[in-house]
Amino acid sequence: MNVVSIGLLVVGLLTSCSVEAERPNVLMICIDDMNDWCGFLGGHPQAKTPNMDRLAKKGINFTNAHCTAPGCSPSRNALMLGVEPHHSGLYPFYNLNHIDTGELDRFTTPLPKLFKDKGYTTCGLTKVYHNPDRSWRTDEQWDEYKYYGNAKLHKIAEKGYHPEPYNKRIVACPASNPLKDFQDYLSAKHASEFLSRDHEKPFFLAVGFILPHTSFIMPEENWDRFSDPIEAPPIKADDLSDIPMPGQANAQIYVEIPVRRDNAWEDIRRGYLASINFTDDNVGRVLRALEQSSYADNTIIILWSDHGFHLGEKRSFSKFSLWNEATRTPFIIYDPRNKNGNGEVCSEPVGLIHVYKTLADLAGLEPPTYVDGQSLKPWLENPSRPMERPAMTTWGRGNYTLRTKKWRYTRYFDGSEELYLQTNDPHEWTNLAENSAYDRVKKQFSKWLPTEEAPQVASGRELYNVADADRPKKNIQSYKRYVKQYKEAGLNPPLD
Repeated sequence: MNVVSIGLLVVGLLTSCSVEAERPNVLMICIDDMNDWCGFLGGHPQAKTPNMDRLAKKGINFTNAHCTAPGCSPSRNALMLGVEPHHSGLYPFYNLNHIDTGELDRFTTPLPKLFKDKGYTTCGLTKVYHNPDRSWRTDEQWDEYKYYGNAKLHKIAEKGYHPEPYNKRIVACPASNPLKDFQDYLSAKHASEFLSRDHEKPFFLAVGFILPHTSFIMPEENWDRFSDPIEAPPIKADDLSDIPMPGQANAQIYVEIPVRRDNAWEDIRRGYLASINFTDDNVGRVLRALEQSSYADNTIIILWSDHGFHLGEKRSFSKFSLWNEATRTPFIIYDPRNKNGNGEVCSEPVGLIHVYKTLADLAGLEPPTYVDGQSLKPWLENPSRPMERPAMTTWGRGNYTLRTKKWRYTRYFDGSEELYLQTNDPHEWTNLAENSAYDRVKKQFSKWLPTEEAPQVASGRELYNVADADRPKKNIQSYKRYVKQYKEAGLNPPLD
């Protein structure tokens, strides 16, 4: 080999090593069921989230971010596959392992697989996909995967809400267990250990935290940090009166029967805030581990929750609606290489469907052509850049809501509508859809609605709790039964 050839070989090797060294790592923090009750979004005055607040001040805080679907399974499927429900057909809840062969073959490259195929070490912890899907194509996507569960938690009977008869969805109390018995602590500990290792390749680390998903059971220390009476969110007693039936049926009104009977809303809200506070502790553990590692200056941090959560607003509990409480989600991106936008707020409407293309863009990877959404890199560099397209959320085939900075517009499978002027009506208390003065506004929104919808994937369905074009009577009939029970229990508006 001549001198020129040797020189070119050395340059090539140095260039390759340089490119490898410059490739950013990714730390993706996935939180379950967390709404805007966090300091950096100001959704509740008693929220205690110092670690996430600190991250929001370092990165871009997207204050008008919305989930792709207000349920764990369809939201995470859309984000991880990079495909809107109306393109994938994954509208309700699924166990992806039980979907018939061929149904999902066209989605060849889930997000972790994209990074793994491009030479990244991939690690997934606990709830990244919806729980039953954690074993779906695991070897293709993860070099390392671990799901942590809770040990048997010893609930403290003297504190919180212990419903009788027992209903795990509305339990809200602390447990006396040590930290090592809580799954989210174990996930944070594993992530911290991963970050302390020497990695020859760049890494994609996804850390899933379960709380504040129900049940609201957290360490006693977190419960005791909320000693004052918990402030109730703004609630309008007859809030559902101007909403079409498909929308009303999304309200989880049946929860109000035992909760109001037992005067338990304050304990439930305390449990929710304390659960978020425990998640913040665990986020802090992971962030400190990153800061103490050699990877801090070259690791993109992205934090999101799969959807929001109702705590009495719209007479509802949980998610499963197309209202702001269920669709709005915390969303932070911090890229230490970003020299322009870090530390700022972006109030433009964005959707979690953009996560796939954004991370691919920031890492210099080419996403598959079928992936929906767009890269948010321009908004990282200039958070005030206008976003032309509204954020869209889907809940069952035919049910869509669109969110801009000013408006929310919703159309259900039967053509019924909701329209709210968010700047004047942030709680969505006055539906303007029947007012002809706003026909032009509705028409402008219509152009953003899907013109074609994929048929619903029929196999692998796990939970179907929405009235939509495929099951139009689903939920509506059960909702009417619960309304009857609600009235018989004497719980009619106005509120007590």
